Amino acid sequence: MDLGAVTPGHVLVVPRLHAIGLEDLDEETSTHVWRIGHRVARALRRSGLRCEGVNVFLADGEAAFQEIFHFHLHVFPRFRGDSFRIDADWATRARHLLDEEAGAVRQGLDVINADPSPAAPANTEN
Repeated sequence: MDLGAVTPGHVLVVPRLHAIGLEDLDEETSTHVWRIGHRVARALRRSGLRCEGVNVFLADGEAAFQEIFHFHLHVFPRFRGDSFRIDADWATRARHLLDEEAGAVRQGLDVINADPSPAAPANTEN
């Protein structure tokens, strides 16, 4: 459970293995954490707590608002009128930009496929 809960029933899924962020987790541990998060989300819907929806939230790195530098996954019930907000510019991206960004992601996947070890330098340009 989260002491600073967004809503009642806010759960933290925390691996026993220390990892600062997603990049530091091995795939087996990461898969386990997400599997548990999925089960918790299903449990929230059956819990009797107010739950009209569920957010599964990961803050990975300072720019993503990570405040506790031990990897953890937030799973919390949502309902109309709750206080959680994500404010962003949801403007539609131009097709050529989406294509360029998809190419960059594919390059990153190629790098991971060539060397699947978790540690890699962070890209600070974007």
